Amino acid sequence: MQKVLIVGAGKGGTAILKILKESEVLHVFAVIDRKIDAPGILLAQQEGIITGTDWRPFLSENIDIIIEVTGDEKIFQILRDEKNKKTVLIPGSVAFLVAKLMEEKEELILKHQHESYLQELIFNATNDGMVVIDKRGFVILFNRRAEEMMGVRKDEAIGKYVVEVIPHSRLPRILETRRMETNQEMVLGNGRKIITTRIPIIEENGSLIGAVAVFKDITEVVNLAEEITDLKEIQTMLQAIIHSSDDAISVVDENGRGILINPAYTRITGLTQEQVIGQPATADISEGESMHMKVLQTRRAVRGVPMKVGPNKREVIVNVAPIIVSGKLKGSVGVVHDMSEMKSLSRELNRARQLIRKLEAKYTFEDIIGKSDEMLLAIEQAKLGAKTPATVLLRGESGTGKELFAHAIHNASDRKYNKFIRVNCAAISESLLESELFGYEEGAFSGALRGGKRGLFEEANNGSIFLDEIGEISANTQAKLLRVLQEGEIIRVGGTKPISIQVRIIAATNVNLEKSIAKGTFREDLYYRLNRMPIHIPPLRSRKEDIPVLCNRLIQKINRDYGRNVEGITEAALFQLMNYDWPGNVRELENILGRAMIFMNYYETNIDVHHLPELHTKQFGNEHPQNSGTDFITAGRTLSDMMEEHEAKIIQQVLKRLNGNKTLTAKTLGLSVRNLYYKLEKYKLENNSMQ
Repeated sequence: MQKVLIVGAGKGGTAILKILKESEVLHVFAVIDRKIDAPGILLAQQEGIITGTDWRPFLSENIDIIIEVTGDEKIFQILRDEKNKKTVLIPGSVAFLVAKLMEEKEELILKHQHESYLQELIFNATNDGMVVIDKRGFVILFNRRAEEMMGVRKDEAIGKYVVEVIPHSRLPRILETRRMETNQEMVLGNGRKIITTRIPIIEENGSLIGAVAVFKDITEVVNLAEEITDLKEIQTMLQAIIHSSDDAISVVDENGRGILINPAYTRITGLTQEQVIGQPATADISEGESMHMKVLQTRRAVRGVPMKVGPNKREVIVNVAPIIVSGKLKGSVGVVHDMSEMKSLSRELNRARQLIRKLEAKYTFEDIIGKSDEMLLAIEQAKLGAKTPATVLLRGESGTGKELFAHAIHNASDRKYNKFIRVNCAAISESLLESELFGYEEGAFSGALRGGKRGLFEEANNGSIFLDEIGEISANTQAKLLRVLQEGEIIRVGGTKPISIQVRIIAATNVNLEKSIAKGTFREDLYYRLNRMPIHIPPLRSRKEDIPVLCNRLIQKINRDYGRNVEGITEAALFQLMNYDWPGNVRELENILGRAMIFMNYYETNIDVHHLPELHTKQFGNEHPQNSGTDFITAGRTLSDMMEEHEAKIIQQVLKRLNGNKTLTAKTLGLSVRNLYYKLEKYKLENNSMQ
């Protein structure tokens, strides 16, 4: 905890002391005032806090924060001059304002918790049973009234297939038909008679989320109605009411004037009995026509009509049935289902599903194509690494599929049901990367969110985080990443308290980390931590036997993306692809096939040579010895130096062919624009690109 010294124990100092003594992060070390009987001094003595009349002796006590509440500008200036450089000096007015804001924050949290409690209370207090299933048919909501009717506890029902809980449930049928069933009678296994309405839950985009059943126990009412057989008119009216949901009920006479509403009707519409009884059936409608009047005119029931009722325009679904006794129309009964809460839950579920889709890893080892020895070795190493919590370093050129391997490793590990966070370290500016990875505390920098923000490492807790292009991070971020690997904890930007995390780190790079260590741009100790389980993903040029099967898989993918129906590739076109060196690897292969398929006619079913863009293939014999790729090989040069020189030549040729258009050049080579600019600067091609 941070030590606080309060200078000034008058009214302001006393108020700040009262607020800070409840804090769990700030410790009031001492209270100072010239008057020994000042109210703040007396309160501090009651709390066992050190007091005094002179603040100077306390400056040597490693005070973290000094709050000056005397109101004397000279004292404030003296404190500012004599305090330790690391000690923060806060005017009393600022400290009081911050403390009040903290109080308001706690009050808002308590208020939110109370509202959540009330919502749960209302859900369980309703007189209707409610059961909600997901799209697979498993129970996800089961309220207290449902427990009473079914004789099944909530914890025994949640997570089970609905037919296991309710043997003859028709909710699976609702998932198949996507049609609502209203006011259906059913007898439970314990003999209870219920009337239920079953509704599919469908997203705005048409996707099925699940289904809900709302039901009422009508056992006693049915028994009573059966006993009053001599009162035909009452019996018929009761049956009409019983065969409706109890959410809200309104009854009108044959002239369309209200004669009965229930309390739930008032709760949903916001209208009292005085505003409805004796009034025309249109009195409660905000938008739409009166279904009561339509039923009275046609003598036919209407079901599932969406409307808005009451002054608050509540969204409802209305069922209305005629009341006919001895062939005579006596009125109609309407049942109103409140859909606003259900739609809110549906929207929340939709947002949650979208978030999960963003967080989940999409690929498995089955999606990795390769039969070459090098590729099979990489896959076996990755499968082995997935079964351990060790850090994995994926090494390989751009476009070889490092992210595909990261997805597969996560999905094959015991963390597959937790989050998978992806971070491209080169795509985030150096100034933002640290706060994105580790989060920040409130006030850490200008523009920081109130209350701070969780970093990506905290978001990935108990899951996996994929750090792509790890070789691009700054020295400061490298030091913090080393702490994560060594201690399993992070410290937010602007914070002092370490936060423990359990995260599986999968890193990837296409740069030579050993050369970066030699240049002093990458920490050697971090390298050894990351390189615990290195996996080298071979470039496409060293596994060309995989090109045919890769082409088939990529053509299927592009067919789905572009709505095409290409069947395959001719032998001649495949031969041309097999004789190309593929500096952009699989990403470049997908780019070439995609461009070919875009410009194909719809009646063409196979990619042929004339569909492919110009490729500088290998030359056989001695026709063009200058393009053989051996003219730059000289003694004493490393493979890395020769490959970089070859890469620079390719970039310069494509850039010149495209008249210096960097965006199109990056797209052609299968690179990001940021990566292209990095390589232009690295190879000093920026000034020569248009020559």
